[in-house]
Amino acid sequence: MNNCIWFTGLSGAGKSTLAFALQQDLSACGVNAYVLDGDVLRTGLNNDLGFSPEDRAENVRRVGEVAKLMTDAGVTVLVALISPYRADRDKARKLFAPGQFIEVFVDAPLLTCIKRDVKGLYAKAQRGEVPGMTAMTSPYEAPLNPDLHLHTDLVPLAQCLAQIKALLP
Repeated sequence: MNNCIWFTGLSGAGKSTLAFALQQDLSACGVNAYVLDGDVLRTGLNNDLGFSPEDRAENVRRVGEVAKLMTDAGVTVLVALISPYRADRDKARKLFAPGQFIEVFVDAPLLTCIKRDVKGLYAKAQRGEVPGMTAMTSPYEAPLNPDLHLHTDLVPLAQCLAQIKALLP
């Protein structure tokens, strides 16, 4: 069975880094894996959406639907998406068979995320240039019971990858 591994967390926590590293590892083992990255999707499929709660919900809904189609086609899908609201992530999970959706909470303190911010989004948000920035002016609801909780400020990348792969069939 192909899986959807859903990486959620703040901007700068390491979601995309983990997803792309895992894609490389899985591909090297012959697994057809693909990353659906939130930043990339916002420039194409979801470029008509803003950052209101309604638009964020629609962003997650669309990504969940695409991920489901891709898993049905035999691809292991790695979603790297802030997806700040629990209810939206729960709706995405319901699209998949039991055990097929793996929620990974990529967790790092806000100050660590700000230090890692290569795009300068947090600085822009502090200047008021990014309205609705998650964890700055918009909430992030951490998962209550993720399948895996990774503290990327404390655990090296290789160890995080090993923990994720341990969950895969």
